[in-house]
Amino acid sequence: MQHFLGVTQLRRAAGSDSDLELLHPEEAVFESMLGSWTQQQQSRGLAEDTIKGRLGIVRRFCDYAGSYPWQWQASDLDEYSGMFRSKGRAVSTIRHMHNALSLFCDYLISPDYDWVEICEARFGDTPSQICLRWNTTRHVQDYEGHPSRRALTLEELQNFFDYADARVESILTSGRKGALAAFRDAQMFKTAYAFGLRRSELRGIDLADLHFNAKVPQWGKYAALSVRFAKSSRGGTPKRRTVLLVPELAWWIDGMRQWVEEGRDLFAPAELAAMWPTERRSRVSREYLDRRFAALRRESGMDPALTLHCLRHSYVTHLIEYGYADRFVQEQVGHMHASTTSIYTSVSGDFKNRILADALRRFNTLEVS
Repeated sequence: MQHFLGVTQLRRAAGSDSDLELLHPEEAVFESMLGSWTQQQQSRGLAEDTIKGRLGIVRRFCDYAGSYPWQWQASDLDEYSGMFRSKGRAVSTIRHMHNALSLFCDYLISPDYDWVEICEARFGDTPSQICLRWNTTRHVQDYEGHPSRRALTLEELQNFFDYADARVESILTSGRKGALAAFRDAQMFKTAYAFGLRRSELRGIDLADLHFNAKVPQWGKYAALSVRFAKSSRGGTPKRRTVLLVPELAWWIDGMRQWVEEGRDLFAPAELAAMWPTERRSRVSREYLDRRFAALRRESGMDPALTLHCLRHSYVTHLIEYGYADRFVQEQVGHMHASTTSIYTSVSGDFKNRILADALRRFNTLEVS
C-alpha cells in the first residue's frame, strides 16, 4: 500500500513553523489527496473495485494534463474529452470519467476538508471544479449501447447452443483434448441465458447456489439460482437475488444435472466451490467468457455485433413474449427500475402480431355487440 501523509501532517508542513520538510511536495500532496479520498470513500462503504477505478481515472487525467489538481483548468478536461471521442469511446465511458473527476474535485474543494488551504499555503494556488454543466456528458437517453446489439431470436439461440453441443461431440470423436472444457462452456452459456445473468454473475456461481423450489419439486435443486455477485448500486457491495427457473426453459436442467453430477468433478477442483472450474483449479475469468462466446459466435456464423450480454437481453425479451408480467421479469434480472428492463426488450414481430390480433378480436366483439 502506498504511504501518504495525513491532512494534519500536511497542514503542519504548510505552516511557517513547519518541522516537516517534503522532498517532492507536489507529488506528496497529490498522493495524500488520493489517499485521503480513498479513506473517505471507504468510510461510505464503497466497493474496493469502485474506488480503485476512480483513482485510476484521476491518475490518468493527471498524467495527460501534466499538472496537479490545484493547477487543473476546465480546458484540460475539454482536451481530454476530445481525445476520448476521437478514439471512439462510448458515451457512457466518457460520462463515467467525468463523474469520477467531478467527485474528486468536489472532495478537494469541500469546506469540510483543508485541501484548499493546504494548496494555497504551499503552492499559491487552489483546486477548483473543472467538470461544469457545459463541458460534461449528460445522461440524455435510457439506452446508450451500440444499436446493433440486440436480443437473439429463438432460432439463433437454438443454432448457437446446437453448435456448442456439436463441438463437444466433434472433439470427442477426433480424440483431441478439450471436450470437457467445451462441455463446460456450452452449459455455462446456456445458464447465462436460462437465468438472464450478467458476466460477473455467471462466473461467480458456486455449487451451493443451486436451490429447490417447493412449487416444482420434480426439478430438485435445479429450480432456482442464488445470484450473489449482482451489479452493485452507487459503488456499494454486490447485490443478491434469487432467480427462479421458468417452465419454458426447463430444458436446461438435463444438461446442468449431467455437468454437476458427472462433468465438473473431472476437472478435479478439490476444495474450489466454483461452478465453472478450470484446469488450474480457478474460476473462469471474465476475459475467457468474452473470448469463448466470441469464438462460438464466429464459428457458428452469427452476427458479429452480438455479445455475451445479448443473452441477458434475449432472456428479458423472451420472458415478455411468453407472457410474464413486467414486474416478475424486473425482479428476475435484478433491475431497480422498470424503465431499465424495458430497454432490454425487443419483442419479435410475431409477438406484436399476436398482441394486435387479440386487440382486433376484442374490437370486433365490441362492434358486433
